[in-house]
Amino acid sequence: MDPATQLACSTDIARRVATRLQQRVQAAQTTYAERLQSTATAGQSAAQALPITPWDWWIESLRYTTDLAQRTALFWDTLRERGNNYLEHERAGAPPVLHFEYEMVLDARGLDRPVNYALVRIVPPAGISVDDNRRPYIIIDPRAGHGPGIGGFKADSEVGVALQAGHPVYFVMFYPQPEPGQTLLDVTEAERRFVHKVRALHPTAPKPALVGNCQGGWAAMMLAAADPSEVGPIVIAGAPMSYWSGASLDGQVENPMRYAGGNLGGTWLASLAADMGDGVFDGAWLVQNFENLNPANTFWDKYYQLFANVDAEAPRFLEFERWWGGFFLMNREEIEWITRNLFVGNDLWTGGTKSGTGTTLDLRNVRSPIILFASMGDNITPPQQAFNWVADVYGSTDEIKSRGQVIVGLLHESAGHLGIFVSGGVARKEHAQIVSVMKSIEALPPGLYAMEITERPAVDGDARYDVRFVERSLEEVVTKTNRRGRIDEQPFEAVETLSEFNQRAYELFAQPLVQAAANEFSARLLRDLHPLRVQRWAWSDLNPWLGWLSAAAPWVRGQRQAVPSSAPLRRLEAAMADAVSATLDFQRDVRDAVSEALFFQFYGNLFALCLADRREAEQARAAADPRSLKFVAEAIAAVERGGYAEALARVAALLARRGEPLPLADLERRAELLQEYRHLLPELSSDQWRRLRGEQEVIVRYAPGRALAALPVLLADPADRERLIVALEKLLADRRVQKVALTAAQQDTLARVRGVLGTTSSRRPQPAVVRSA
Repeated sequence: MDPATQLACSTDIARRVATRLQQRVQAAQTTYAERLQSTATAGQSAAQALPITPWDWWIESLRYTTDLAQRTALFWDTLRERGNNYLEHERAGAPPVLHFEYEMVLDARGLDRPVNYALVRIVPPAGISVDDNRRPYIIIDPRAGHGPGIGGFKADSEVGVALQAGHPVYFVMFYPQPEPGQTLLDVTEAERRFVHKVRALHPTAPKPALVGNCQGGWAAMMLAAADPSEVGPIVIAGAPMSYWSGASLDGQVENPMRYAGGNLGGTWLASLAADMGDGVFDGAWLVQNFENLNPANTFWDKYYQLFANVDAEAPRFLEFERWWGGFFLMNREEIEWITRNLFVGNDLWTGGTKSGTGTTLDLRNVRSPIILFASMGDNITPPQQAFNWVADVYGSTDEIKSRGQVIVGLLHESAGHLGIFVSGGVARKEHAQIVSVMKSIEALPPGLYAMEITERPAVDGDARYDVRFVERSLEEVVTKTNRRGRIDEQPFEAVETLSEFNQRAYELFAQPLVQAAANEFSARLLRDLHPLRVQRWAWSDLNPWLGWLSAAAPWVRGQRQAVPSSAPLRRLEAAMADAVSATLDFQRDVRDAVSEALFFQFYGNLFALCLADRREAEQARAAADPRSLKFVAEAIAAVERGGYAEALARVAALLARRGEPLPLADLERRAELLQEYRHLLPELSSDQWRRLRGEQEVIVRYAPGRALAALPVLLADPADRERLIVALEKLLADRRVQKVALTAAQQDTLARVRGVLGTTSSRRPQPAVVRSA
């Protein structure tokens, strides 16, 4: 790029950044003004409801003051109890905060390459029985600062809904302290051992389903890529697979967390923190990053919610804080691998990551169906981070099909990041329906689908849900989800380059000094003095100044004189609290807007100066006719190669109904038909059949005439031809498939298939042949 073009590009970047910053600040100001106006209106309404006479005013004030003092004492006592719970949990070794009892199956600390992971089996609660012949579930929780347990935090959870459906459930837990020298690739190898152990315990059951939450999602994908033949369907919930991607909503800051790495200079700070910890990284720093996303909730909202409703809110608050306040550690090698390969490098989907055995972890090798669950309300893992990797790995819908892959996307409208895992409503709806489709999802033809869940009322008052799958085009989904065409991801290439430079500079000039100064005592002291730990142990029974609380709180509860939240002074208090929350939200919005502007101003110019020419050349090479792509050309070249299996898959592809939703009932019927007519089907595993079906669909898409004409070549053996005709006619005669009328296009295609096969059966065709194939 010549200097004049670079100058013009820099000017354009500055103009765009300034315009966007102005828009975001104006949007923040407008929202802040609206919230303050609403607060003022609520406060005025509360003030007008106050008593007029001095005596009534005195009584009202006395009642409120008494209630305020009592709530204050109970509030501080709850925080004291939180601190005590934290200390007790630490002394107990920070066990998982699972709602369910469990029993140890395999402790990876005893493996040849020990890691601080273990596999446990969930003990079904009283009244729930599981069938060992049903598909087992393996739930992998995130190791991102907190301890394990979020997948089974409540009865209505991922663990709970799987147990209620009768499935054996296993949980991958981990201990606070990493084993010396363990790496993320060692963890992947240990999890492979876990899968093999579960398969050995359930030899007659289908392959186990993997459920990965957040960081556990990419751990599950790495595991599936390392050992694709051993795992069944994979569910990754709120998992940030494409770290450079983010939301794109006008007037809102888009996933501010993704800019942190660039604005802090890359990965060197994580290495510094690990070196100061004597080779161990404190997960509390990751938790603090989460808390910084929403200072209003961190510093005010959650505490005011407790203060305002202390009589009922305390148990829920303490239960959640028990998990939120459990801080776990990582080795330097682990956090550096994560930051350099995932957070900044974004290398997981490129196929450049190696497994513990030295083989390449290529996500295209995953053979099992994948369900991606994300939420529009998630500012930690927005849908773009959960979905964009599909386009990066496969490139097109045709490649998804040619590789026999089934990918299902499920999108929640509003749940936050934690809500995906801990919300009872999400568990009863989304997670329960995910479990319900597992028995049928392997019967889906290869492709990309949207999973749609609609609620309908039932006679008994409980909600009922209908599930259907709608096939989507990858190109359409990427365009719709990324309104800027992912151009905003380009500066992250500059972040990666600068991060590597800073990392090398730190390792050369500063790391030896830091490592020489660090020791176990200083590392322990730094961890104990981390702000998130201090706010817990400092407000506990370790603090002698709080001795009065343990005696005062029971007395206050016995004398409790609560004032209802509808009282005028309580309403005035709530209005003032809303004003504080609005102010903190405004500060956050401005902070994030400025952070975004600084990021794009610096790294946008750096990318345009150093990397834009390379990107343009790569894009020019990528623009090509789909028929020239290797996998398409190979599929078309094989149009006359194969036998009965290829012919059956091709007929199914020729007769497929495209563009119509597929209800779960039809999918279940398809699974039933596949089982009943198994003797007429080729002896292939489900993943082999999907791969074959996808390849034939690519042939049908790009060479439909040749695909049809080549059927007699594939069925050169008369026995194979007769077998296919019998399979076709038996399915057409099945009452379960005689419920839907064929389209005109299907009737024409079926007639042509019969023509090339030499059969003129007069039996009325039915469309569910497509859905049963």
